[in-house]
Amino acid sequence: MSPERAPLLRVAGLVKRFGGFRALDGVSFHVLPGEILGLVGPNGSGKTTCINVITGLYGPDAGSVQYEGRPIGGLPSHRLVHQGINRTFQVPKPFLTLTVRDNVAVAAAHGRRGGDLDQDALLASVELDAYADKPAAELNSVQQKMLDLARALATRPRLLCVDELAAGLNPAELDRVAGRLRELARSGIALLVVEHLMGFIDQVTDRVIVLNAGKEIFEGTLADAVRDERVVEVFLGAEHGT
Repeated sequence: MSPERAPLLRVAGLVKRFGGFRALDGVSFHVLPGEILGLVGPNGSGKTTCINVITGLYGPDAGSVQYEGRPIGGLPSHRLVHQGINRTFQVPKPFLTLTVRDNVAVAAAHGRRGGDLDQDALLASVELDAYADKPAAELNSVQQKMLDLARALATRPRLLCVDELAAGLNPAELDRVAGRLRELARSGIALLVVEHLMGFIDQVTDRVIVLNAGKEIFEGTLADAVRDERVVEVFLGAEHGT
């Protein structure tokens, strides 16, 4: 495999326990630069836990997480951000008293080193340019999600984990966000997307990993996943209509 197509992230046999419960039970997958990998499954299947381990919120109990060929399992989040790994959250937590622009500036100051960040262009790309000088507390829930995305992008990630960004968006907003994520992938960023909305997953992903009870039960395209009996029984059937 050529270096430019070598996996940016490789997860192997990942285990995470909470007491006697195995939230992750031997999960393995990889993500290439410029690829969007969907992580899907029923509630409680381990999707967000997987992102939490990859991004340093939790340490793994077994298995390995490698980024650019180096082990990163157990490194704290701030060190991973410096290396080019960041994420969005299901429930964003911006600095509510700071302006939108200052929220982005704080994130940029703690990210990877690079050229000057064009904050105005970044905020325009997530349709927050008109709110740049307003306190984050004045944003609605969807705008706070977009600010969360802008803050993550301000750190110049090479791997971006996106946790249920589409929840609560209307169809037009979903199309715009899907387009933005595809643009990021075309720029070379690898994305790991956790989502329940299958239409959105179908729009953005190159491959999907389907999890159930902390184990991956399928890897491939969403088109093939919907024809897999295990996926239909365990996930798509149970989540039909969500």
